[in-house]
This record gives sequence, structure tokens and C-alpha cells, in this order.
Amino acid sequence: MLTKRIIPCLDVKEGRVVKGTRFVNLRDAGDPVEVAAVYDHEGADELVFLDITASHERRRIMIDVVARTAEQAFMPLTVGGGIRFLEDIRGLLQAGADKVSLNTSAVQDPDLIRRSAERFGSQCIVLAIDAKRRAGSREPRAETTGRDPTGPGRGPGEAGTGPRVIEVEPSAGMEAARPSALNSRLSWEVFIHGGRTPTGKDAVAWAVEGERLGAGEILLTSMDRDGTKDGYDLELTRAISEAVGIPVIASGGVGTLEHLYDGLVVGKADAALAASIFHYREFTIPEAKQYLAGRGVPVRI
Repeated sequence: MLTKRIIPCLDVKEGRVVKGTRFVNLRDAGDPVEVAAVYDHEGADELVFLDITASHERRRIMIDVVARTAEQAFMPLTVGGGIRFLEDIRGLLQAGADKVSLNTSAVQDPDLIRRSAERFGSQCIVLAIDAKRRAGSREPRAETTGRDPTGPGRGPGEAGTGPRVIEVEPSAGMEAARPSALNSRLSWEVFIHGGRTPTGKDAVAWAVEGERLGAGEILLTSMDRDGTKDGYDLELTRAISEAVGIPVIASGGVGTLEHLYDGLVVGKADAALAASIFHYREFTIPEAKQYLAGRGVPVRI
């Protein structure tokens, strides 16, 4: 059985690690090089570095900060923000990144995913999706990738012709108020430019398209849960995990170690990303892994 990964995230603005709530109200969390060194020492499985204003400001990512961070991070490093051209990807890989994350540029030019995967390999290309629930999204949504509840299918997330019905069973530790939101019909919209710009794209359909174009992994962030510490959007996470055949990283909302468990087990994610609980030392990477291992989740200790 493949081990699940624990991934701290460095959201970087003006050379500093920051953390906010629902993509706003940012507060300082330290120097990225120093923070990366801590996570490397603690045994994080990977590290994600996102220059969160590069796309909005229409500038290239800060290569020097990436290079200094890579010098301290001996675990795999994924870097994103302001990547628009193949030359940008090459520069980041040469600076020490192992993977690059495409978000705004991929939505604006989907073929960039294909060109990038062909040039550098799918294992280097992560499609980042910032998704927000659509208002009144409980109506059935027709998806070519969903399971057809009225006809034969090969299993969850595989091809069918009926509406996609998202059913998520709550874990024992989920808040009592939350199960009422489960077993509902939902949809999510993709946003770009650091969550500033709606695109009209359906998040599940975009994840499927990204895989088809050659992305090797999905970095999935719930804008509704980001920074709230209310836990991952499990319906969103599970919907996309079941719709694609590539690894999915759950992101947005972790406040407890149980939230990590929920994202990996209930949400069916392959990796759990978190920021503030690690940045502000509420929990350490070893504590998170020991907790998950104690609940039967395979992790690298």
C-alpha cells in the first residue's frame, strides 16, 4: 500500500511566508528558507512553495528565494506562482524545484499543461485548482466522468452518463453540525489570480481535463475552507479524488490532526497539505504522522 504524504505549504509574498483566511487577511509566518529547514529536519514528505501574488501582479516567480529554499529542503519541492512559459519551468527546475504547479496560466492556456508534460514529464507537472462552492449548488450536475447511478459503471469516479452524486460518509470525529451538509449534490467553480477571478469552470471537469492533458498530480484547495481551521471540504476532495486517476493533494482548512485523517480517508486524498498548524507550531510533522499511523493510515515515519 502506498504511504500517504504530509506536505507543509509555504505561501510566500514579498519574500516572506504568510498565512490568511480564505485567501485574505494575510499575516507573517517567517522566512521561507528558515521554515523550510525546520520542515526538512522534521521529516516532511514534500514541501510546496507558492508565490501567491505573482500571477495577479503579472510577474515571474522569485527564483532567488526558490533557490535558497531548495538549498534547505532535501525533500521534494513543488513551486508555483507566475509560471507562464516553458522557460519559466526550466528555470525553476534548474533552481532546485522537483515539480512545478500551474494554476492561472493553465486555465488561460490549457495546452500549456500538454506542452509542459511533453517537455519535462508528467511527474513534474502539478495542476493547482482553487475551488469555491457555487451558491445553490445542490442540484444534480451532469458529468461525463461521474458514476452513473442508473446504469452499469466500473466504480467510483469512472465513466458514466448520469448525474454525479457526491456521497461522503462522516468520520467519527467530524463536527456534529457538518453531516447535514453531506450526501448532497454540489458543484464548485475554479478561481484564478490567487482566488480573485472566477472562471466559470467546473472544478471536477477541470481536474479531469488537466489529467487528460498530462498533469501528473492535482493540488486542490478549497477557498471556502482556506485558513478557517474547519477541516477540508471533504465533498470536494472526494469528488475530485474519485474523478481522476492521478494523486490528489487536499488543501485548505486544517485545524486539527483529525482533519488530516478525514482528508486522507474520507476525502480519499493521496496527500494532506497544511500550513498554519505547522507554521505556528500547534503541531509538528512527527506528531501528525504518529497520529495518523496510530489510526491505521500508512505514512513514512
